Amino acid sequence: MLGNFCYHNPTKLYFGEDSLGFLKDELKNYGSNVLLVYGGGSVKKSGLYDKIVKILKDNGKNIAEVAGVMPNPTVEKLREGVKIARENKSELILAVGGGSVCDYSKALSVSVHCDDDPWDKYYIRFEDPDCEIVPVGCILTMAGTGSEMNGGAVITNHEQHLKIGHVFGDDVMPKFSILDPRYTMTLPKYQMVAGIYDIMNHICEQYFSGEDDNTSDYISEGLMRGLIHASRIAVKDPQDYEARSNIMWTATWALNTLVSRGKSTDWMVHMLGQSAGAYTDATHGMTLAAVSLPYYRYIMPYGVKKFARFAKEVWGISAEGRTDEQLAQEGLNAMESWMKEIGLVMKLSELGATDDMIEGIADGTIILTGGYKVLDRDEVIKILKASM
Repeated sequence: MLGNFCYHNPTKLYFGEDSLGFLKDELKNYGSNVLLVYGGGSVKKSGLYDKIVKILKDNGKNIAEVAGVMPNPTVEKLREGVKIARENKSELILAVGGGSVCDYSKALSVSVHCDDDPWDKYYIRFEDPDCEIVPVGCILTMAGTGSEMNGGAVITNHEQHLKIGHVFGDDVMPKFSILDPRYTMTLPKYQMVAGIYDIMNHICEQYFSGEDDNTSDYISEGLMRGLIHASRIAVKDPQDYEARSNIMWTATWALNTLVSRGKSTDWMVHMLGQSAGAYTDATHGMTLAAVSLPYYRYIMPYGVKKFARFAKEVWGISAEGRTDEQLAQEGLNAMESWMKEIGLVMKLSELGATDDMIEGIADGTIILTGGYKVLDRDEVIKILKASM
């Protein structure tokens, strides 16, 4: 492993079918004014909303609400939430939903007591919070982002055609998260599959970098193998509790900073996918799926040994009689077959992207330096065209 590092994760997790029962224990640690944040109508249709409201009322909490948080939360919605949180003097933000609701709640937590415009401060200037942070708790209903145990918060600005993530520090991470796999079973299959690929790509972004013998990479390989196995079961039977619980737990460990320790990380697939998402408003996991293979096939020659290892250790492809280049290509072919098998969207054009958007998507793509190849703008455009 390379370098020195500190690992600390302050989020407490409650996992399993009865985990909502622990909410009452956590509520004792916070003030009376709770801001309940959720997305569309699914939390009400499932009955989860009523259960949570009852627990809050039974524990003497005053409830304000931010409803209708969209899959790609916007800066306008963030400003709306700031206004509601300030008016109600919110002392705890309780996010109920998937990664977008959790992301939004963390962005809200650093904005309530901030005098600056949050978009400019956190997403353009990338400043750290220097104000009081409202604590966040999460009740997760979709597995994918890992937002329940990290400091990331992605916000979209449609006017500027930008979708940007800010990874905040420990103080912004959820104080607690409740993970009941059964809450994910009401999701449409499309959303489940998108979440599965988001998990896979989170691991890949941290795996496809560096050539040292790194414990984090061994952990990543195990997580990927387990995810692939569970995904095949869940696609055939979305109500399989064991598969859905394994997917949910893998999602958390894919992006709670553990497998990034002691190594560089890439994240260019996310930069490409997020920029495309700013133009199409498409489901995040699907934008990642559309750009992944063109990107990985482009950078593969620069990190061929890791891609060959990926083929052997994740996909079980024999190295006998194959060069590293052949092995690497077969590994990506196996990944493509799996992606199609579980029903992922493979082209940006299927998500609403058009050729005349490519220049703008390229302009909105942040170039990072942790992977095997630092791209220039012409290379970004080439990869985007291959993704269409």
